[in-house]
Amino acid sequence: MGTYKRIKGTKDIFGDEIDYWNYVEDTAKDLFHRYGFMEIRTPIMEEEELFSRGIGQDTDIVQKEMYTFEDKKGRLITLRPEGTAPVARAYIENSLINLGSPQKFFYIGPMFRYEKPQSGRYREFYQIGAEIFGTDHPLADAELIVLVFDYLTTLKLNNFKIKINSIGTPKSRENYKKALKVYYEPLIPNLCEDCKRRFNTNILRLLDCKIDIETAKKAPSILDYLDEESRNDFESLKKYLEIFEIPYEIDSRIVRGLDYYSKTAFEVIHKDLGEQTVIVGGGRYDNLVEQLGGPKTPAVGFALGIERIIEALKKEEVKIKKRALIDVYIAFQGERGQIEGIKLSKELRKKGIKTFLNISQRNLSGQFRHADRLNARFTLVLGEDEISNDIVTIRDMESGEQTQVERSWVTEIILEKLNE
Repeated sequence: MGTYKRIKGTKDIFGDEIDYWNYVEDTAKDLFHRYGFMEIRTPIMEEEELFSRGIGQDTDIVQKEMYTFEDKKGRLITLRPEGTAPVARAYIENSLINLGSPQKFFYIGPMFRYEKPQSGRYREFYQIGAEIFGTDHPLADAELIVLVFDYLTTLKLNNFKIKINSIGTPKSRENYKKALKVYYEPLIPNLCEDCKRRFNTNILRLLDCKIDIETAKKAPSILDYLDEESRNDFESLKKYLEIFEIPYEIDSRIVRGLDYYSKTAFEVIHKDLGEQTVIVGGGRYDNLVEQLGGPKTPAVGFALGIERIIEALKKEEVKIKKRALIDVYIAFQGERGQIEGIKLSKELRKKGIKTFLNISQRNLSGQFRHADRLNARFTLVLGEDEISNDIVTIRDMESGEQTQVERSWVTEIILEKLNE
């Protein structure tokens, strides 16, 4: 029988790579809390209808990309392909509206889509997202874009570009869709297969096709079809971004791929990953909560792809501080050494020192080799001589220098050395 391999489109994350993930996630948690967002965690499985109803029956995600299966009771269950619909479901089901409005939530976790794996894109991929429920004020849209800018610059990224658009209300969008149909109809024979299909099912998606880019550039602009309310909100959004001193570009081809968006739509692209590579996407979705059976609740949010953010960090050669896995390795000989090692490990860990206690049958030289492979900063030795004289040998694993200290002083001396 052969060895097992990970499923295509998934990855194992370990070693130096974990430092990037911790950096991206810890920075997000710290900053989002500073902006008044509360963390929310939703299940990775939901009823299939939550997504077909919320995202839209004719979207690529629902048509081609969802992992859906029947459970033992014949119910259709879907691994979540995105985070907004589950958070909206949780908001309704748990009556979070009773906590007052507006409310701010953020989430971090895996999503699942059956897509062709490529650079920075996986079938199991991780997103960080933020949602604001209960306000239709354009200042909420602006604050989310400010948060995105603040987050990316805090990560020390520079080569990104924020693009904004308004896709209007559903009513004003109908007139625009008619204009798009008129523009695209004579061009159908020359379009890619996806665009030919989308012409009848989801014509807005033709604007963000990655193949027929030049055709999309010449299409009518949605900004010419906005109703007065959408136009005013878009003007306010631009004004607020200027007050916040956030650089942005207007791109009338941003429509986002999900049916629930209305008015504000925005994306962030990273220049080193290519103009087509979106690292953050978001916008307003004022009808989603009501569509899912809740009270009328305006809302706005965004999601960013962790894998793509990490790719951008590597492209820009941002130096990530490595976390020392182990401060101290405790090596011992004999039963008395083992007992003293156990006591010492408890003492060190209580003081917050990352401690690896030898838990194998190796001799002392084998333990030193193990400590070296684990990249331990110091090795504490409890051999026969040390136990008899109530001392501990401290070996600096970088310099190889050894010092002997009284057992009662070990913890204090290690703390001092680690803080040097």
